[in-house]
Amino acid sequence: MSHVEIIAGLDIGSANIRMAVGELSGEGDQVNIIGLSEEPSAGVSKGTVRSIEEVVDAIRNTVANAERMTGLTLDHAYVAISGSHVVSQKSKGVIAVARPDGEIRADDVERVLEAAQAVSVPPNYEILHVLPRTFTIDNQAGIRDPIGMNGVRLEVEAQIIEGQSAHIKNVTKAVNLAGIGIDDLVLASLAASESSLTERQKDLGVALLNVGAATTSLLVFEEGDILHVSVLPVGSAHITNDIAIGLRTNIDVAELIKLQYGHAAPDRVGKNDEIDMRLVAEEEEGSFGKRHLAEIIEARVEEIFHMVDKNLREVGRSGKLPAGVIITGRGAKLPGLVEVAKREFRLPAGIGVPIGVESAIDKINDPGLTTAIGLVRWGEANQMLAPRPFGSWQLKGLAGFGKQVQSLIRIFKP
Repeated sequence: MSHVEIIAGLDIGSANIRMAVGELSGEGDQVNIIGLSEEPSAGVSKGTVRSIEEVVDAIRNTVANAERMTGLTLDHAYVAISGSHVVSQKSKGVIAVARPDGEIRADDVERVLEAAQAVSVPPNYEILHVLPRTFTIDNQAGIRDPIGMNGVRLEVEAQIIEGQSAHIKNVTKAVNLAGIGIDDLVLASLAASESSLTERQKDLGVALLNVGAATTSLLVFEEGDILHVSVLPVGSAHITNDIAIGLRTNIDVAELIKLQYGHAAPDRVGKNDEIDMRLVAEEEEGSFGKRHLAEIIEARVEEIFHMVDKNLREVGRSGKLPAGVIITGRGAKLPGLVEVAKREFRLPAGIGVPIGVESAIDKINDPGLTTAIGLVRWGEANQMLAPRPFGSWQLKGLAGFGKQVQSLIRIFKP
């Protein structure tokens, strides 16, 4: 009987907490999603933990539902981390190759990545990921996998992703108090890219836009490497707030209106379409026009996309990504979003759903699940490695590099 490994991914969002459970057979590299659980989040605001106790209870409920669905006991998971506190910066590292014969091995790659960490980290921040972009050997640039090559000088250009220490500790504490051990802390947008982007899209140049409830994360790939990372403090909950103000109703009713009748492109909505508020909530009075609702939504969506495009301009990629923009997350379900994205970004656009996995669960194509399932994919890429204690993340996240570099660096990480 072949060995089956269970991998769990836990996505702690401001609106929902989601867990995906994957089954990986030793006979192949295809992961099968056997369990999905989604519960309302509590104690999290704008991606930041506000109440440890409430977060712990919400995580426990999510895990309990996943355990009932799979019939398994789940006591460890890959955990996503996000929030507007996440920042990134570029860095370079240089070392001399240690061996007399000049052959570059995994420990040389580890040393050059450690050298790249010698950057000025903001106070009360710590490094989450060091993402290598490209290596250079003796002035020969553009090398993606230096292991096995020869040279005397090894350089790396890397993207350093940092998170606020207090937030990292609070997330870690909440997950551990819920009875879950942490296999790895992974940037949420990085996890989402694992399940929603193809290697071809990453090579051509693509922007992943993960629209959550309180934040919108941007991840830009080019030639298979991460070019830019940012987290914006605005998300789909801000659209709900605008609807509540514009239609003079409460937040809960505004959310129902958005889900049932919302559209981001007013031109696609009839001018004279009126909706009786009692169809949404019996206690409400009056009516609203679907065109007016769409105009409210469009204004906020345009603002979010303008903020994203400003980031793209900063890295010289506004309107210059052949694979376009892929939108995932809870906010990606809004009708008309792709149409507005094509117009505002002047690029191809589409909705990102989980790919590269198998499942008998109908809900698997939900764009809101890309992060949780991406965490399972992240674990899949590292399932051959021996378990290691949680607590040091600096060399994690070698997205866009060969499996050999990724695996060996993780094996030799102290």
